[in-house]
Amino acid sequence: MASLMYSFKPYLSDRDVGMAADALINAHPCLKELGSASGWYGWKISLKFKMGNYRTRLARAGCKEVSVNTGKRSRNNPEKAHPHSNIKKARRAEVNFLPNFPRGQNEDSLEEMRIEMKAEVDRADRNLQSIEKLMQTTFALRRQEIVQGDPLVKDFLERWPALQVQSQVCAEFHRITNVNLRNQFYCELDRHIPQLIELYRQKAARTGRVAGALRDILQYYETEDVQDINMKRTVALRALSVYLREEDTQFFKTWNESEEPDIEDTPIGIVTMIRERSASPVHFSPVSTAIVVEDKFIMRDIATFADAYVLLFGLVRVTSRLPKEACWHLHFHTKGSNGVG
Repeated sequence: MASLMYSFKPYLSDRDVGMAADALINAHPCLKELGSASGWYGWKISLKFKMGNYRTRLARAGCKEVSVNTGKRSRNNPEKAHPHSNIKKARRAEVNFLPNFPRGQNEDSLEEMRIEMKAEVDRADRNLQSIEKLMQTTFALRRQEIVQGDPLVKDFLERWPALQVQSQVCAEFHRITNVNLRNQFYCELDRHIPQLIELYRQKAARTGRVAGALRDILQYYETEDVQDINMKRTVALRALSVYLREEDTQFFKTWNESEEPDIEDTPIGIVTMIRERSASPVHFSPVSTAIVVEDKFIMRDIATFADAYVLLFGLVRVTSRLPKEACWHLHFHTKGSNGVG
């Protein structure tokens, strides 16, 4: 039972263990406890201890997913952290949380591959297949740095510059969640676009600052001759923060291609480059779009505003340390099905 329960989650909640105990007596009615209201409460307590013992054996065997939480307070080390505090465990949809190193590899050999990958990224004629292979092999080392080291984003991206390549952000997201980032993100977004635009129109028909801002966005959208899917995605995403009363000029920025963009004091943001100055709050045909993290351009020359949102969402997941200001911007998308959030 402990092995089967671990295959679902290493750290189960009280409700999860109760469901497992209930399933146990349903499969084997002879195990039902007489005199118990539920018939399985004693089994629930027993399974909790069994799971703890099972994790201890795995940690001693070298399983990183549980050994990362060992070394807490004990009788011999009373000054350390409480055993149940700050447990490092997989978040929702993380299939590969903290994998072991590939067979035959250690931290030193993977570090050599990291240096080789960094040199390949710095080349003018990058070999994307070689970068992909090196990133796949060194995946366990990156997860160890994130989970155990908790690095700053800028420091982490300096060590792993391949994560500033668009294709590698999507590939890393797939390694962690086993979900295709672009396909699933756009599938969920496109499903909600009609309802979102209808909500924006209803709100724009009222009075107030938020209604006026939504009217400005919808006005430019409805005057376009052709409303393709990229325009609809741009409106849905750009107007979302306005509708939620969370408009942030530091997150959405626009600059003219002939000027130098001002990205100081920008913990995280999407910057749109246009050819001419415009009063429009939304731009459907920008020259390019870029992502800024901690006052630094992380990705440039992104084709559409929606693509920038997708890549930023993926970057949040694979680095796990973006500033808290990013949370509300991506709150809507964390509701996606199949674990996209």
